[in-house]
Amino acid sequence: MSGPGPQIYSIAAHRGFADALVAGLVPRYHEDGLGLARLTLILPSSRAARTMSEAFIRHAGEAGSAGMLMPRMAMVGDLDLDETLGPLFDRLGSADDIPPAADPTRRWLRLAELISQFRGKDAPRGGALLRLAFETGQVMDRLLAEEIAPEDLMGEGVLDLVGDLSGHWVENLRLFASVQRLWLDELQQRGEVDAATRRNMLFRRAAQELQASPPATPIVAAGVTSAAPALAHLLRVISELPGGAVVLPDLDLTMDHAVWDELGSAGAPDAQTPFERGDAVSHPQYHLKLLLNRMGVARGEVQPWHRAGLGKGPPERSHAISSLFLPPEASKSWVDLPAEKRRLAGVRLIETAHPEEEAQAIALLVREALLEPEKRVAVVTPDRGLAGRVVQHLRRWHIEADDTAGRPLAQTPAGRVMLQLADVMAQEAAPVELVSLLEHPLVRRGEGREDWLHAARQLELHLRGPRPAPGLEPLRHIAQAAELTSWWDEVETILTPLMLDDAPRPLADLIDLLATAGEALCGEELWSREDGRALARFVEALRLHARDVGTMLEPEDLPAALRDAMDREAVRPPYGGHPRIAIYGLLESRMTRADLVICAGLNEGTWPATPSNDAVLAPPVLRALGVPGADFRIGLAAHDLASALGAPEVVLSRAMRDAGGPVIASRFWLRACALLGESLLKEYLNRGTVEMARAIDKGEAVAPHPRPQPRPSAQQRRERLSVTAIDRLRSDPYQFYASHILSLKELDLLDAEPSPAWQGTLAHLILHDWHEGKGSMEELAKHHLQEMNAHPLMRALWRPRLMKALEWVDLRRDADLDRETIASEQKGKMTLRGVTITGTADRIDRMADGSLAIVDYKTGAPPSSREVEGGYAMQLGTLGLMTRAGAFGSLAGEPRVFEYWSLAKAKDADHPTGFGYVTTPIKLPGKRSGIAPDDFLPSAEKFLHDALDKWILGDEPFTARLNPDARVYNSYDHLMRLDEWIGRLEGGDG
Repeated sequence: MSGPGPQIYSIAAHRGFADALVAGLVPRYHEDGLGLARLTLILPSSRAARTMSEAFIRHAGEAGSAGMLMPRMAMVGDLDLDETLGPLFDRLGSADDIPPAADPTRRWLRLAELISQFRGKDAPRGGALLRLAFETGQVMDRLLAEEIAPEDLMGEGVLDLVGDLSGHWVENLRLFASVQRLWLDELQQRGEVDAATRRNMLFRRAAQELQASPPATPIVAAGVTSAAPALAHLLRVISELPGGAVVLPDLDLTMDHAVWDELGSAGAPDAQTPFERGDAVSHPQYHLKLLLNRMGVARGEVQPWHRAGLGKGPPERSHAISSLFLPPEASKSWVDLPAEKRRLAGVRLIETAHPEEEAQAIALLVREALLEPEKRVAVVTPDRGLAGRVVQHLRRWHIEADDTAGRPLAQTPAGRVMLQLADVMAQEAAPVELVSLLEHPLVRRGEGREDWLHAARQLELHLRGPRPAPGLEPLRHIAQAAELTSWWDEVETILTPLMLDDAPRPLADLIDLLATAGEALCGEELWSREDGRALARFVEALRLHARDVGTMLEPEDLPAALRDAMDREAVRPPYGGHPRIAIYGLLESRMTRADLVICAGLNEGTWPATPSNDAVLAPPVLRALGVPGADFRIGLAAHDLASALGAPEVVLSRAMRDAGGPVIASRFWLRACALLGESLLKEYLNRGTVEMARAIDKGEAVAPHPRPQPRPSAQQRRERLSVTAIDRLRSDPYQFYASHILSLKELDLLDAEPSPAWQGTLAHLILHDWHEGKGSMEELAKHHLQEMNAHPLMRALWRPRLMKALEWVDLRRDADLDRETIASEQKGKMTLRGVTITGTADRIDRMADGSLAIVDYKTGAPPSSREVEGGYAMQLGTLGLMTRAGAFGSLAGEPRVFEYWSLAKAKDADHPTGFGYVTTPIKLPGKRSGIAPDDFLPSAEKFLHDALDKWILGDEPFTARLNPDARVYNSYDHLMRLDEWIGRLEGGDG
């Protein structure tokens, strides 16, 4: 297959690239007895090679062949896939003038060192420095792929822009140029080059040798669309070889010449720059025009690859696809397009409310399609979260679908172990990080897992609440309290090496510590699966080059640095999924073939991704150098969609909102809707699938939950009552039922903010010891905070406020000369009608007239007069009744004074400390509300007997929120299903 001029072909989108390519290769290059074995097929990636292998197997099966000798396949890398060149040209790299490529991990770490040296004190640190180094390396690769030399950075076109750039862009340009110069000098000393440079050298050498000595066997380059100059030159040479050919995917040969010209110069020889202003760089054909121009080939020289009858897609859709992506001026022709030219035959549109509904609808479409024998389905989406949802929904029907784009290493089980260990190191064994690690599924997997998990959960229960002091030593006391001493000894032995100070340390040593601890916790399970093997490769490469470079890092910066690096490592699933369903990212979907293609996640920011300007070099600088800008990626995303639209059946789907709120539809989706017009759009919207997705999880209607009114037995009701429980019983009987009869206690969160209960406990301990004369407020506060293992940060934030309030208590006592404190934290109990009532008086004072004052300390706001009058806050009154009944031993006297001493912020602007005030439920002269002094204890007694009569000794139901006006905790709102019935109370329901 040879002829005059370049042999360049295109396969239309509706043909299915891989199958149409195979269908054309077999008759063109097949030899009896040898098949296609003499053919060399150059492909863009290893994923493309796998796709082609599958296409050859399908072709052999359809032809009824017993077997087929397939061509030798070589993969040529491009910037998108960052692949190395592949085995075809390995021999070319053995020449002395083609040095080996620098390792990318070593380059990343070394660039960080060079940036730090150049910037000095102004250099970013830790993860930010490593991130900048990686971005710098990416920009280097982009420049090297375009064969832009370092000296071009200081060329006339770039220097002319410097005066118009802001200061930070000028500084970035200077930094980049200096770092690249230092790096290239270092490479020269090592006898290495960057991988992109080596690929260009191999491309140039291959082109030279192919021209000088054309091979006896044919070479075909298929699906390669990278327009790097060196690669474009190689493709041109291949196209002119005897039997050589270049086959492009989805080049639109029917596009009007005026529209083709409107795309722009696209790297034409007469263009001032490869990417000029006004070029339609976001058009799906732009990168192909760029490639043809760099090859020196006119579009008219490109021939259709397919023959009549090849492919199964609807060619009548091709005109609509071409019209869909027209550049702005050409899009005006939509006005005159007849309906038959607008139709997207075989295409359906699905618009759902949210991503979960979108995933459910896609899963339904996949399941329906798989019912047809031999029908293949591909779900294409750049949204990895949506892909994961689809995988999970398909498992409802035991359909295992492989997401061939893989998962970032950081999101795999093995990767999470490494990151959690780094978090434990950086956070000095903070509760959340520690518990997450100890309960990780890989830790002690297998025999002994149950005992380990039981111990870890017991520790978690004791860790709930405010964060303890950093390090493992404070946790030892907690483990001892939980009776986990021997188990904790093992944990502490493993984790102690991770407890480091903040000084920078060699990154290699930090990685060694994490790997050793991870293996001690997980054993071989950490490395045995595909994610573990990927982690092992990552760890070995990182610590090898980190030790060689001498990278230093502070432990607190390690998690962010590791996470960024691991996010760049994709872990692809092993074989074993359903053979007729695949889920692809945009890169993986290229060249694939399926009978039904579902293009999902068509929203701005997803497909296409939000174009982000380079953080290293300013966009005008890149444009002056001739480097593709951010919008160029939009054109590649558009080409991926155009290729997918060539399948026999296509579904386009999007969700109207995501977790953050409403989202904007993709520009591609909006163009499709605009092309169809309102009248045709109704035909293409697949509302039935959406309705099925919404209905699939709907069960029978459930009657609204009634207001809970449990009636426990008489034996269950006879509980010991505390004075605080009596208030809860009267304000919300259901809460009393849940907490005292069912014994359901609310758990604090891990690493929680100091709760009112925690603050109250601390304040009461300090005040009790102070009343007992055990030390000053300052000394006691320090002692009890240490006893509670309070975190230093929490001490620093909360202690000053506490001390101001305690200082006010001290000043107030010195001012109250007419009273004497005779008891603090005094516990007592009394029996009333056979029911034991307990209580603790925070403080009891003897007044000058011999009467008693009952004081209750509050860290927050005390109860209001309305709550007291309603009988919902009678704690002081009940304590007064107990005092009068002799519940507190030898303390005798008539209680007449009842006070709340609040440690909250004072209301008086002239307050001496700013915190603390006194209120009383008694109605004193000049006070508008409260209970008369002589009525206070009788009122408390009445409410107490009322509670006993109704709920403790009677059979009254423990009705939820019996008194909605009372101030209650919301701990049991979910248990009582409050939201389901509270709105119906006004109607008398419940």
